[in-house]
Amino acid sequence: MRIKNRPVFWPTVTLAGLVAMSQAHAQNTAVSDSQSSRGDADQTMVVTASRTNATKDDSPQTVRIITKEEIDQQLQISSDSSQVLSNLLPSYSPSRQKMSGSGETLRGRTPLILIDGIPQSNPLRPTGREAHTIDFSMVEQIEVIQGANATNGVGASGGVINLITKRPEPGSYNQHAEIRVTTPTSELDSDTLSYETNYGVSGNTGDIDYLFSASVERQGLFLDGRGDAVGVDNTQGDLMDSRSYDFLGKVAYWIDDNQRLQLTLNHFDIEGQNNYVSVTGDRANGVVTTSERGTPEGDAPYNRVWTTGLSYDHYDLAGMRLSAQVFYQDYEALFGATNSATFQDPTIAPVGSFYDQTMATTSKFGTKVSLTKDDLFSDRLTLTGGFDTLFDETEQYLYQSDRTYVPSTEYTDLSPFIQAEFRPIDSLLLSAGARYEYAKLDIGGYQTVAANNGVEVEGGAPSFNETLYNAGVVWKPVDNWSLFANYSEGFSIPDVGRALRGISTPGQSVNSIDNLRPIVTDNIETGVRFENGRLAAELSYYESSSEFGSRLTEVDDVFFLSREETEIKGLEASMDYQFTEQHSGRVAYSRMEGRFDSNEDGSLDSQLSGLDVSPDRLVASWSANWTDELSTFVQANYAFDETFDEENREFDGYLLMDAAVGYKLPVGQVNVGVANLLDEQYVTYYSQSALVNDERYFAGRGRTVTFGYRLDF
Repeated sequence: MRIKNRPVFWPTVTLAGLVAMSQAHAQNTAVSDSQSSRGDADQTMVVTASRTNATKDDSPQTVRIITKEEIDQQLQISSDSSQVLSNLLPSYSPSRQKMSGSGETLRGRTPLILIDGIPQSNPLRPTGREAHTIDFSMVEQIEVIQGANATNGVGASGGVINLITKRPEPGSYNQHAEIRVTTPTSELDSDTLSYETNYGVSGNTGDIDYLFSASVERQGLFLDGRGDAVGVDNTQGDLMDSRSYDFLGKVAYWIDDNQRLQLTLNHFDIEGQNNYVSVTGDRANGVVTTSERGTPEGDAPYNRVWTTGLSYDHYDLAGMRLSAQVFYQDYEALFGATNSATFQDPTIAPVGSFYDQTMATTSKFGTKVSLTKDDLFSDRLTLTGGFDTLFDETEQYLYQSDRTYVPSTEYTDLSPFIQAEFRPIDSLLLSAGARYEYAKLDIGGYQTVAANNGVEVEGGAPSFNETLYNAGVVWKPVDNWSLFANYSEGFSIPDVGRALRGISTPGQSVNSIDNLRPIVTDNIETGVRFENGRLAAELSYYESSSEFGSRLTEVDDVFFLSREETEIKGLEASMDYQFTEQHSGRVAYSRMEGRFDSNEDGSLDSQLSGLDVSPDRLVASWSANWTDELSTFVQANYAFDETFDEENREFDGYLLMDAAVGYKLPVGQVNVGVANLLDEQYVTYYSQSALVNDERYFAGRGRTVTFGYRLDF
């Protein structure tokens, strides 16, 4: 058996040594951690994930900045990070409510998820668990750049979701403690009870800022709107009946007023408890999969992630800003056991009787460096140049039998880029840039599993290079109004694991596998914004296309990689209104459709399914502060009915409503949140529209109540 727990602390020392030697130090792309000088906390909010520190109003793409208040409101209702994103972003797929978020997309394509600028998405073997690498109680702000993005490189074909972790407030010492208890309203017992507790401390002493926070969560049995047990996903992994914990540590040192060095470490662990087995439903007759007490085969699925970053910012380096970052991520994802035909080998056990499970491991090391000069031509021209590197090693093996499933693959990505912003007149901003991507795969020879004929595949080292371009314009013809348009290209590597493990024909070589070619996504977007202090509205239209795209197809419950031309078109609208100082509301709408070329005749003749695109969705919310002590929050999320070309993939939409009440006590604050307020009985979007499968025909979670208490001291 291979080593299941690999040492991961050494990268911290290695990173420190590298930075000390190079003096390149590192960028914390979540530079909200710091300002251009110490104590200056009133700067205009910038979109740090843009790499140019552009403001939201000056962005030629749709940008959404999710605040700490919005995150806290969502956490009063659900701790599921996918659910949080889906509630706040109508173009993000409805949550599967499982440990795996495979099929959850942004604008119909996979987004690049970052934590403080450090990539969490795994380009070689996406496991679908990228949204479950941190407890959102550790997150203070989320930046979302929608659509393909050239400045962030590999994996940003659907956009960028940058999770900015909490940071110490200058000149203060703070502690907080919080506990939340969740129960379904249909039944209250120890099996269905969930709880989470977290504690944090932050402050500064002299030139050192620090923050340490920890959380522990136990999730019990989920019940649907009828009070029945929700089906457990014993193979892909489940949030239900799981335990998780997270530790976040940050230490920053101010070298002087313009230089800041910071070390960040986050460790997240979520593991199923293997207390339930699924009871397969009957999709054709509308009978959902449920759960019953029992012990599944094999070890419990889990996610274990270590993320380490060392960052350095110089805010006035000869009149320029230098940002640099060195990072390391160690990622393990264990999937549950199954007797799938893929795992059978007659030399081990009679066909159909052997249970196995897969372990995916990834180690990523990389750097990001950017230098910005923003006062050229009388402050009308800003230039940003940079260089990014990524070194990734990924494999997936059969955990019980120690067989190769996806061979160890090394990936190297080297990417210089340049970006310019020019304001010829005050009302017009032009932007343009280019990024060169050099990507290389290094794969040794290997043998496929017996189910794929056990063929020998010759190793190789294919390399690719692409130059990605972007150009945008923002025009403000009159006060409060702005028009924007943007063209941007995204670069991503297809699911190398699926391409390699599915080979069944002898005599193949890695160098000749066409499915390993990168995916280049062209994104065109145009829109209009209005903002007058009380009302902020935005309307945009986009088209996203790939001549040699990537799509998953299902055959007998097994997904295979297809490379075909794809195109997604969509419309988004949002409006925020501040009724009074105490009352505010938001409404947002997303509509999209996707098509692909099924027979390579140059015609987009078939419709993408729910595995790729989201349903049309409308979300609305209202926040109110009735008094200094009493606050309320209500939100509605409606997913419209959808039909698809593929048989039995028709989506019956549903309405989910949530509400929360907060009250400040003389000491601390109490919160009560109700999720699925109407106790809607529904089948999740993924189960209806992404696959035709009795075993994964899952109902969504019914009404729950969360009681919380928070103390800041």
